[in-house]
Amino acid sequence: MSQPDDLFAAPPPASKTKARSKAAVSVPTMATEYTAAHIEVLEGLEPVRRRPGMYIGGTDSKALHHLFAEVVDNAMDEAVAGHATFIEVHLAADGSLTVSDNGRGIPVEEHPKFPGKSALEVIMTTLHAGGKFDSQVYETSGGLHGVGISVVNALSDVLEVEIARNQTLYRQCFSRGIALAPLEEVGRVNNRRGTRVRFHPDPEIFGDDLHFEPARVFRMARSKAYLFGGVEVRWSCDAALLKGVEGIPEKTVFRFPNGLKDYLAIEIEGRTLVHPDIFAGRIQKTGGHGSVEWAVAWLADGDGSVSSYCNTIPTPDGGTHENGLRAVLLKGLRDHAERSGVGKRGSVITGDDVMTGCAAMLSVFVREPEFQGQTKDRLATTEAARIVESALRDPFDHWLAANPAHATRLLDHVIDRAEERLRRKQEKEVARKTAVRKLRLPGKLADCSNTDAAGSELFIVEGDSAGGSAKQARDRKTQAVLPLRGKILNVASAGRDKLAQNQQLTDLGQALGCGTLGQYREADLRYEKVIIMTDADVDGAHIASLLVTFFFRQMPKLIEGGHLFLAVPPLYRITQGAKTLYARDDAHKDQLLKKEFTGKGKIDVGRFKGLGEMMPAQLKETTMSPLTRTLQLVTIADAEAAATADLVERLMGNKPEARFHFITEHAAFADEELLDI
Repeated sequence: MSQPDDLFAAPPPASKTKARSKAAVSVPTMATEYTAAHIEVLEGLEPVRRRPGMYIGGTDSKALHHLFAEVVDNAMDEAVAGHATFIEVHLAADGSLTVSDNGRGIPVEEHPKFPGKSALEVIMTTLHAGGKFDSQVYETSGGLHGVGISVVNALSDVLEVEIARNQTLYRQCFSRGIALAPLEEVGRVNNRRGTRVRFHPDPEIFGDDLHFEPARVFRMARSKAYLFGGVEVRWSCDAALLKGVEGIPEKTVFRFPNGLKDYLAIEIEGRTLVHPDIFAGRIQKTGGHGSVEWAVAWLADGDGSVSSYCNTIPTPDGGTHENGLRAVLLKGLRDHAERSGVGKRGSVITGDDVMTGCAAMLSVFVREPEFQGQTKDRLATTEAARIVESALRDPFDHWLAANPAHATRLLDHVIDRAEERLRRKQEKEVARKTAVRKLRLPGKLADCSNTDAAGSELFIVEGDSAGGSAKQARDRKTQAVLPLRGKILNVASAGRDKLAQNQQLTDLGQALGCGTLGQYREADLRYEKVIIMTDADVDGAHIASLLVTFFFRQMPKLIEGGHLFLAVPPLYRITQGAKTLYARDDAHKDQLLKKEFTGKGKIDVGRFKGLGEMMPAQLKETTMSPLTRTLQLVTIADAEAAATADLVERLMGNKPEARFHFITEHAAFADEELLDI
């Protein structure tokens, strides 16, 4: 496109422009002049009302409830500082919220920089005014920027503050950030002190349909009691608001001396734990700075989550304190792996593996923390990571050492997660490669030309010799052959590391392409039938049982889908003149000799030493051709699943006495009817 010679040239005269259609959208006329008079200065709390999203993140339900968080955080700061013992929260039917504490009360004296105004009015009507900037007043605090309570005032159509201080009660009312009257001295009070704030969110900002949710406010109030065991939180709510709301009482009192441990125990109630104990503790520092409290458990039945707080402020997006927790748990488990002699296995775990099934609560108290954004969703204080690591390092090591058996179970659980992650990564890389080029299959695999799974078959054969015969006997269009050398790994007794390092099983998994265990994908299976073809002797039966065990343990859904078969090669070749028949075992041989070879002539009985000894034509006729072969379908019936699992464990597990007992009980084997496919 051509560009005008002068990008800053004035627009053409109105007489030369085309007339607008009456249906055209009207555009406000912009001022052609720009002078000092156009510079607008927003005073007081007007910026908050113009752009509430800059201060509370928006005008939705989350932002509405953030107003409550700002007010109750101020009360919690008094409790954490040791000046308040209780906080009262009342949700009224008119939509207003009241938060009270028995702390020191907001100062009411005239402010030295604002003659004629009390400190209370300055705090309520001025941004960045408060007592949290002076560490001598609050060692640690949640209200940091001096904007919290003033923002609540700006976004409320009614806000009333009562201060009980020096046995005198004071009151002042505001509306939309403006004081309706000066501070009023109500009278003397003997048994009351602290601050009470009642406010009603402005419908001009939040709309008429948005109101405080009793259940949400209830949970927020309860969490404050968990976060600081030294405070009592008193909850009350008008009955009219609780119609149709289950589990929320009109009145109750929260006090949890065990803090986060009690909180986590309730959150994970009914869940199965890897380690039966909750790792919990508290490091309380004088003045609060550097204090840490934690509760951690690992779930066996799903993923966990981390709830973290800084100075009682929720940090849903995490931050540096969560990074410290992740680092110390990872290092502790790796150290335990070294002490247990499995450091190589433990080296593969990462912080993600440790935290995936972890349910954790973490609370830190630090001086002048830095957050990302006014809503304080993520902690950015670098020192917080060091504080958490330092506090948890020794307690976590001692917790693991207290019960080595449970600690080892936890370590195995985390390593399982790591190996599953690595397996998914490898499968993802293979899938990515197949999108741009042909999949690199195992070198010994003779693949079929058919690219569709339907009608395709994979023969898993014993040894290179049998593999050579099978490759010559196969139908190259639909039949693939994968030779395996010798007896494969005993999956039932092998460890996860040996399983991952076994090249034969890796080749088999790569050839099938469908993944294992929870990552099994039926749609990615490259063959409709997977056929185990081994010699018709004891060694061949053992190899077949090892392969069935592999599929039973690693790909049970492949068996359930009806994809796994056992080939039935003959053990004997019986010839009399021009007549030739094949027998699969001794009993079958005797049966054929008795019924099929009754005439005159010499009968020649030959025994095959193995599949490799058979001519390709014989192997094709007896074992591989769909027209003449016999296949045995391997099935797992739902009703027999538990018994099958127990049988596999007894025969293939790492307890030889179980195998010996089974063999002595089943010394005689019965013939089973084979399924012709």
